[in-house]
Amino acid sequence: MRNLIVVLGDQLDRHSAALDDFDPDQDLVWMAEVQTESRHVWSHKARIALFLAAMRHFAEDIRARTWPIEYLYLDQHPHPDLASALADTLARRRPRQLVMVPAGDWRVQTQIEAVCTQAAIPLTVHPDRHFIAQPEEFSRWAHGRQLFRLEHWYRRLRQRTGLLMDDRQPLGGQWNFDAANRNAFDARGPGLLWQPQRFAPDALTGEVLSLVARLFPDHPGSLAAFDWPVTPTQAQQALEDFITHRLPLFGRYQDAMWHSEPWLYHSRLSAALNLKLIDPLTVCQRAEAALHARQAPIEAVEGFIRQILGWREYVHGLYRLWMPQWLEWNALSAHEPLPAWFWTGETDMACLHQVISQTLQTGYAHHIQRLMVTGLFCLLLGVEPRQVHEWYLAVYVDAVEWVELPNVLGMSQHADGGRMASKPYIASGRYIQRMSNYCSGCRFRPDQASGANACPFTTLYWDFLDRHQSELASNPRITPQLRNLERLDPSSRQNIRQQAEQLRTDLRTQQGQG
Repeated sequence: MRNLIVVLGDQLDRHSAALDDFDPDQDLVWMAEVQTESRHVWSHKARIALFLAAMRHFAEDIRARTWPIEYLYLDQHPHPDLASALADTLARRRPRQLVMVPAGDWRVQTQIEAVCTQAAIPLTVHPDRHFIAQPEEFSRWAHGRQLFRLEHWYRRLRQRTGLLMDDRQPLGGQWNFDAANRNAFDARGPGLLWQPQRFAPDALTGEVLSLVARLFPDHPGSLAAFDWPVTPTQAQQALEDFITHRLPLFGRYQDAMWHSEPWLYHSRLSAALNLKLIDPLTVCQRAEAALHARQAPIEAVEGFIRQILGWREYVHGLYRLWMPQWLEWNALSAHEPLPAWFWTGETDMACLHQVISQTLQTGYAHHIQRLMVTGLFCLLLGVEPRQVHEWYLAVYVDAVEWVELPNVLGMSQHADGGRMASKPYIASGRYIQRMSNYCSGCRFRPDQASGANACPFTTLYWDFLDRHQSELASNPRITPQLRNLERLDPSSRQNIRQQAEQLRTDLRTQQGQG
């Protein structure tokens, strides 16, 4: 055998460089479902099902090409992990080399490298064309920089790709329309929403759902609402559905939240993108075409493209640059345990109950729910960053470490001390009150920092500023918040400290009882 081409669960690109020059007479595609990849974090049932269903549909496409494939089904082989499964295949097949594109998880990449070394099989890693920028381009841009900022990288890629450009100038006269994209709903809410296209499980996906229910009964989450795209055709349909029905208002309300409305105007494309069922540049170009066809305003299109061309490419570059040390950073010395109810949603805080319950039901929350509800609470409480990372990696169907880890440890938890983002994203309960209706009917008061009805977000917000005042003092973007802290009288600050510590004590006690 010439080449053993390894395709992982997040590498389902039908045009992958790993498949270039495939010769059915000499080469073999290799894929494996293994228990460890669902258990190394306590994965949501829907996350497991999405990966397995999409993998099996990919394998069917390979067979339709009449290409040889060795596919190890989860319940039909004895290997507990990827390393042992691959080692067995290399011993049996003895290919001249193993071919792949980089794994989306540093842990998995090091496992594969170790297996190849042990077997004395050369490993060839091709560039992953799915990404608009390669790690080498990002490294050249990053070289010598003291500060890494999304906006600088985003503008570079806008100029290189020509997306939303008028010659060398940004279309519409400005690079960023974020100021127009922070609206909340009024008291009437979003009104009647066009529901995203659903993808009913076919027979192959149905088999996977039954398998996951049987093998992972104790894992978090539900399979009842599973309707994610699992093929490139479905991913393209999901894109068209978004462009037609939700993109026009996506920008204006991308930060808004509303009770029992998980999707609002969001695309639901993150999972399809991260499993590489759809090409990110194609997605951006389709959104730009909607602008030129006057189907969506520039504020919405620019905001959407910035999330993909800007943020997604930015975090990928940083992950390749800073792993594995990123896992060890804990700049704020946060060591609290993750509250046990993060796995159940059983809390009196209405916003957290809503977002976590939605997550467990669907495997999804949009970026503000993740950053400014669950992530914000963990940051203010002082949860150990690695525990937060492992929760996000486990519960979201779109979670692959290269994209999840930077968003959590960098953007959300500030564990890198500001290497990635210019400030910790902190707010009191009033932010959640302003951007959602979650506080309506909640027993806690966002405008109170102490007392029986004080909102824990507000208590912990002021306590966070108080505890980290010296570390944050040199950050000009936090200065206004620190000035507000100084305006609190000593008695109020002491009451807040005591209430915050009692909150932590109570949560630790609940953790022990759980």
